[in-house]
Amino acid sequence: MAVWLIPVIIAFVIAAGVYRKVNIYETLTDGAKEGLHTWIAIVPHLVIMMAAVAVFRASGAAAWLASLFAPVTSLFGIPSEVVPLAIIRPISGSATLAMLDQIMREFGADSYIAKLAAVMQGSTDTTLYVLAIYFGAAGIKKTGDALKIGLLADAAAFISAVFAVTWLL
Repeated sequence: MAVWLIPVIIAFVIAAGVYRKVNIYETLTDGAKEGLHTWIAIVPHLVIMMAAVAVFRASGAAAWLASLFAPVTSLFGIPSEVVPLAIIRPISGSATLAMLDQIMREFGADSYIAKLAAVMQGSTDTTLYVLAIYFGAAGIKKTGDALKIGLLADAAAFISAVFAVTWLL
């Protein structure tokens, strides 16, 4: 069914456009132009965010922060190996996927640490990336409250992941 779903949706949209006497080609090109303008507005924010993530990881700041938080996180049963993932996740999805892959290779996919890292990865979002891209594209300059709520939601998801994985294992 999944193979046919997208063609059926496309056919339905075209049929609805023909029924309503909409110039489908012109509407499609107008949408493509608007998408291109959005892409041009997003690219500078994307480049800056990618550069910031690269500097943050390469400088060792992520590892330093993880070692700083390790004594506190160990009190709550959070392995120090997942702390860098929790720090980087609000910034970069691809970086945390690489960390998750490394954790699974090192500890095995069925280990507590790997399962915890996977649940953390899947239950959070790249908050700073999302704010930079979407707010940048929309021209929103004041992101303070959205940033606070997004990071609070990420923290709640990380804590919930620890409880859920501990409870389920």
